[in-house]
Amino acid sequence: MVLDIVQYGHPVLRQRCRPVTEVDDTLRTLVTDMLETMADANGVGLAAPQVGEDIRLAVIDCSFDPECISYLKVNGEDAELQSIMPLVFINPELEYGEVKEPGFEGCLSIQGIRAEVRRPIEVKATLPQLDGSVLVVETDGLLARALQHEIDHLNGILFVDRLSPVAKVSMKNRLKRLVEQG
Repeated sequence: MVLDIVQYGHPVLRQRCRPVTEVDDTLRTLVTDMLETMADANGVGLAAPQVGEDIRLAVIDCSFDPECISYLKVNGEDAELQSIMPLVFINPELEYGEVKEPGFEGCLSIQGIRAEVRRPIEVKATLPQLDGSVLVVETDGLLARALQHEIDHLNGILFVDRLSPVAKVSMKNRLKRLVEQG
């Protein structure tokens, strides 16, 4: 079922989400609905707070562009992007590389706004799975950016919070209008 995507200004987007403590049929249904919602919205990722749930759960699928990364290691072994897509994870932990680069981002919860955000190029993500296993993913490119973006959502952080001071000032009125329309 396609779910409603919560929009900028909704308080759930600013909450640090609760850890997932139990994987049950309700959670599995939510995952299925989130994957369907993300695909319907042509998104790369979707975090639970974006559909009104304040839990540490997110989904990512960037399999439409296998060239969006230059490398992928899963649990220390070289892997193909398709082998882990769509990526579903709970209670993630993230380690950041030191080198940052700018890249344009948008968000399904902030319609019509894209902006340049500086983020680390590489990440190492520890991603518990619904079946109790854990994937340790080391990567770069779009997948690294999507992991950072979605995990930010789980911490109540939006991509517009990561803009440069000048960009934040220029974005202020557009964001204010979104809240007023909301």
